[in-house]
Amino acid sequence: MSTREKVKGASFLLEDISPEQVFTPEDMTEEQKMIGQSVLEFVEKEIEPVREKLESLDYELSRQLMRKAGELGFLGAEVPEEYGGLALDKISATVLSENMTRGGSFALTHGAHIGIGSLPIVLFGTPEQKKKYLPKLVTGEWIAAYALTEPGSGSDALGAKTTAVLSEDGKYYILNGTKQFITNGGFADVFTVYAKVDGEKFTAFIVERNFPGVTIGPEEKKMGIKGSSTCPVILEDVKVPVENVLGEIGRGHVIAFNILNIGRFKLGVGAVGTTKWAIELSAKYANERKQFNVPISSFPLIQQKLADMNIATYVNEATVYRTAGLIDEALADLDPNAPDIGKVTGKRIEEYAIECSINKIFGSEIMDQVVDEAVQIHGGYGYIQEYKVEQMYRDSRINRIFEGTNEINRLIIPGTLVKKAMRGDLPLLAAVQNLQKELISYIPTPAEGLLGAEKTLIDAAKKIVLMVAGLGVQKYQMNLEKEQELLANVADLIIAVYAMESAYLRTMKAVNRDGQEAHQNKIDMTQVFVHETFDRVEQIARASLAAISEGDQLLTQLSILKRLTRRTPINTIALKRAIARRVIEAEKYVS
Repeated sequence: MSTREKVKGASFLLEDISPEQVFTPEDMTEEQKMIGQSVLEFVEKEIEPVREKLESLDYELSRQLMRKAGELGFLGAEVPEEYGGLALDKISATVLSENMTRGGSFALTHGAHIGIGSLPIVLFGTPEQKKKYLPKLVTGEWIAAYALTEPGSGSDALGAKTTAVLSEDGKYYILNGTKQFITNGGFADVFTVYAKVDGEKFTAFIVERNFPGVTIGPEEKKMGIKGSSTCPVILEDVKVPVENVLGEIGRGHVIAFNILNIGRFKLGVGAVGTTKWAIELSAKYANERKQFNVPISSFPLIQQKLADMNIATYVNEATVYRTAGLIDEALADLDPNAPDIGKVTGKRIEEYAIECSINKIFGSEIMDQVVDEAVQIHGGYGYIQEYKVEQMYRDSRINRIFEGTNEINRLIIPGTLVKKAMRGDLPLLAAVQNLQKELISYIPTPAEGLLGAEKTLIDAAKKIVLMVAGLGVQKYQMNLEKEQELLANVADLIIAVYAMESAYLRTMKAVNRDGQEAHQNKIDMTQVFVHETFDRVEQIARASLAAISEGDQLLTQLSILKRLTRRTPINTIALKRAIARRVIEAEKYVS
């Protein structure tokens, strides 16, 4: 991947990205594919036989499975080799996480441990901290957890009330406070805890379970993910050695926000694995289930559902692995043992904060849609616990809340975009000004060749984003942050662009390599997704312009929008039938 030119975060809004600049699932090496297969075999052999017992929340069983996962290297993918890890590239780590999702609640136990649980120490720990904790975390001897959320502060992470005061002898920080909804809390051995030194300096600490004053509260009774532990963690005069400060005093937000960026990206990864599984279960069931003496897979409305599920998964997979490629490229030349590895890593991941939030929002909402349709295809049986889609449906819902709610992430996307522009990292203001001049006499020029119409719509959508965002900034200026509905609309337009373009680039890269005949399904899915999403883009843009302007000014803007959105509809019904036939025949997700 080092041959690819590095792409700046959010530059997709302003630049024409080529297929060669993105990583796609088709670019995976045989070794990376083998990692995915190994994880699936682990799930089939170790988790499936005990799934029911695991879902009843058995601490010891969870720990046993984690140790088995550790023996296979599944806990140390992103840990340096000198601490017992595998130091895998981000693509391999992504493949591992995607395929572990078939483990149900165990995937959350595993994901919290290797991600938000261990990565703060991997990225920001001192050599001494890494040496002490990482080897035990890699083997599963110790389980990690991340303690940020509090009863009074969820999305407002910096509003934490937990305090840390230096002891008189200067050897300890005394922590007091309560953390809530801590994944793995019931059996974790080590926590990354955030507290305010002297009530104001937001700081991260490594806190061990056996430190006096650490108390674990009762398990929360949850709607889903019932096989994962979720507990409050109470800290009462907990003496944390000063050498357990993680990072710098007062710089805990650097760790928290960068770990959240990674968590958001990984949430999108998990959605890919879940939706592939949902398609497989649904296609098999649709072929087996007969009504009126024929399989329900022969009914066009069932076929439409399977096609929509497959298209959504294809696009989400494209966005996730595109982002994985960006992060992998950004971190490829780093020395994991450099003294400032955490700062540098954080800065490079922060470059793609917008893409990470997109993965989180798009992936979690796609997952909800797909598992909902999976239940619908199963009919009444989909509501019965004996069928896996019932659990999948309940487990899915939390993902729109995890790692910052989707509403918060929708505000982060335009907020981060404006900050990039103000810092000069992205020539956004110049692009808006140039576009305003261009739109006065704009005449669309359709792109030629395969998927030319779709490329034209994607380019038009980028102009629409700049048009709406530019007009919003001009009208509201410093008060823009109060216009949350408009900001969310801009975020949805940006998400649509990234998703449409990711699908298009993935498909074109495959076609350029293997020819059109080898990838007709990809072409069909890209056509459907781009045209249907562009309808949504037009709808959001019209609503946004009506909120910004009125009278003759609005009419002028709507006439420009009409020129930008002029297009010929395609027969999505026929395309979806063709896509569904391939899924039904394969009885699984078909890319």
